[in-house]
Amino acid sequence: MSDTRQFGDLAIQLVTESRRSTLTDTLLKYNDNLVRQIIREQRDLEKLMQTLIDTDDVSPSLLIYQTAIVRNKRCLLAYHMHRMDRLRDMYWASGCALPHILSNASLRAKLSPHEVDYLRQYNASTMAFRTSFSSDIDDPDIDVDITASVEKPPKDLHVLVCVKKDCGTIQTELGAIDFQKGQRFMVRRADIEHLIVQGYLEEV
Repeated sequence: MSDTRQFGDLAIQLVTESRRSTLTDTLLKYNDNLVRQIIREQRDLEKLMQTLIDTDDVSPSLLIYQTAIVRNKRCLLAYHMHRMDRLRDMYWASGCALPHILSNASLRAKLSPHEVDYLRQYNASTMAFRTSFSSDIDDPDIDVDITASVEKPPKDLHVLVCVKKDCGTIQTELGAIDFQKGQRFMVRRADIEHLIVQGYLEEV
């Protein structure tokens, strides 16, 4: 019975990490070691249950093992769902610029390989969905960009921006513009909205 009291402690640590991530509004490094320990614990619990079943020993321990297994599963699911939610929030906050996210070395180091794959697949699905809102050939003025920020609806089609970080040459309706740090430009918002979201440009 003394051993069973420890079951579930590891899973609680995962939930605590998720809680700390929410309170600090940060994404912590994926805890691969702890996840693997919980999975091993699950296998041990299943073996203990099977031993009781094989011996026809209907004891309170059977219920304890089953409860611990279910609790561990729920904690694992909650941990991974929390991380998926945060990854999606970061993806949309960056203007759906996946290369911008994955090029961040400190952030990339916090992700598991499976999370990187998830982001790539999510990005592919989003871009495929985005094409259904692209400009109509018969009416090119109709163009809805589902990846653009909608927190503050724009009042004008054009916006004055200051370049905060060099971002190279960008093709706009005015032609190619080389955005260099410190410069200011009046450009169509739709052409550079993603650069504002990513922090390269700042609206003046």
